[in-house]
Amino acid sequence: MIAFILLVIGGLNWGLIGIGEFMGSNWNVVHLIFGAWPAVEWIIYILVGIATIYELIIHKKNCTMCMGGAK
Repeated sequence: MIAFILLVIGGLNWGLIGIGEFMGSNWNVVHLIFGAWPAVEWIIYILVGIATIYELIIHKKNCTMCMGGAK
């Protein structure tokens, strides 16, 4: 569940970065919240990356679509 939440945070942040850049702004929420503490910001990015790798590894085991509807 933690990995899923981190993936949602990461995905929303990337979406906001894209929209913000398109509109000429910086909407990097992680940076806006933790920008004063670069080490904390980097740790959050690392945790999101680890969560992504974790979800990629366990996805097929947990996904009912990948398992043909059987679980």
